[in-house]
Amino acid sequence: MTATTHTPVPAHAPVAGSPTGADGRASYQKAQRRASLRALMLALPLIVFLLSTFIAPIALLLARSAQNREVPDSMPSLSRALDAWDGRGVPDEHTFALLASGIKDAQQSGQLGTVAKRMNFAQPEFRSLLMKTARGIRSDTPPAWKPALIEIDERWNSPETWRLLKRAAASPTPDYLLNAVDARMTPQGSIASLPANTSVYREAFVRTISISFTVTVLCLLLGYPVAWLLANLPEKSSNRLMLLVIVPFWTSLLVRTTAWYVLLQPGGVVNSLLMSLGIVTHPVPLVFNRTGVLIGMTHVLLPYMILAIYSVMKSVSPVYLRAAKSLGAHPFKAFVRVYIPQTLPGVGAGCFLVFVLALGYYITPALLGGAGDEMISQLIAIQTNTQLNWGLAGALSAYLVIFTAIFYFIFNRIVGIDRLRFG
Repeated sequence: MTATTHTPVPAHAPVAGSPTGADGRASYQKAQRRASLRALMLALPLIVFLLSTFIAPIALLLARSAQNREVPDSMPSLSRALDAWDGRGVPDEHTFALLASGIKDAQQSGQLGTVAKRMNFAQPEFRSLLMKTARGIRSDTPPAWKPALIEIDERWNSPETWRLLKRAAASPTPDYLLNAVDARMTPQGSIASLPANTSVYREAFVRTISISFTVTVLCLLLGYPVAWLLANLPEKSSNRLMLLVIVPFWTSLLVRTTAWYVLLQPGGVVNSLLMSLGIVTHPVPLVFNRTGVLIGMTHVLLPYMILAIYSVMKSVSPVYLRAAKSLGAHPFKAFVRVYIPQTLPGVGAGCFLVFVLALGYYITPALLGGAGDEMISQLIAIQTNTQLNWGLAGALSAYLVIFTAIFYFIFNRIVGIDRLRFG
């Protein structure tokens, strides 16, 4: 009887009727590319929408922090002449003639006001200088423009006036970025800090960080017990209480802030209740100060902290606490040593979310805060809406974005936000 020898079939041997070898891999890769292309085409409208309505406006605003186009666009010949000027003394007759020509052209094109506004950022009286010079320039050409302009206003004979004009004619410029941290470029080319009595923005950055940090701590102290209660109550009761957390999301931020304005004012509900209970004898200042800002922002941002922590607490099994107690641990010690460490991912996510959102808050501090509670977002709004200084607004926004990015990387380094669970 002859034995039959069976040759083993390799695990990777091709199955009959299936694509094999290089042709099979090429066909698979082609199918994958088609699937990826279809997915990209489906997401393309959303990508275009985000780029045009979110990314592009932010990029344009940040670019304004270094752009300096008012003087170069309105007086191009003068800008080129000032770029070649060495900055010593006052320029020559040719530059004075270009200045007169530039002022006349800018006045005829309606751009002189734009130039005057830009120069007024560098020196408050520069607008009056330009307007006075424009009125003093006659249609007839004088024998020499240099003595004629100096006769109109003696400030044209000052080297500092021309240095300011030279800086305004250069683009890109660091002026806005320096102003946003209360610094300026001296005529000698060095960076100097502004006097303490005129320093605004550095204090505002510190104030913004301080308020955001305090609100984050308050939200954590108030939100952790609420999240624990929601996670450990029976499901029916937990769902009912969850409505109290979610309902604020359905209410306008302006409405909630205005409600606190009504409650906290001297004749409001809170002060009336305190006085009726005999706790205080006169109204306590709770609005138009830091207290009102903290109360309003904590109320608005508290749900973010609660939901972030709650989503992690729901995944923590109660078996661990029972095991710790059965091994002799005190309930409080078991809670601190066993339960809290398991909820730290939610705590980290909630703190990060609340802190970053608080950095850019505007409505609540504007309505409930006082003169000493202005945050960076309010100063940005003032520059865009009142001062019309988009360059400085862009510089403040750039620093806020940079700080947020730095905080993210530090937080990620310490806590590991990439490993945090949001649900």
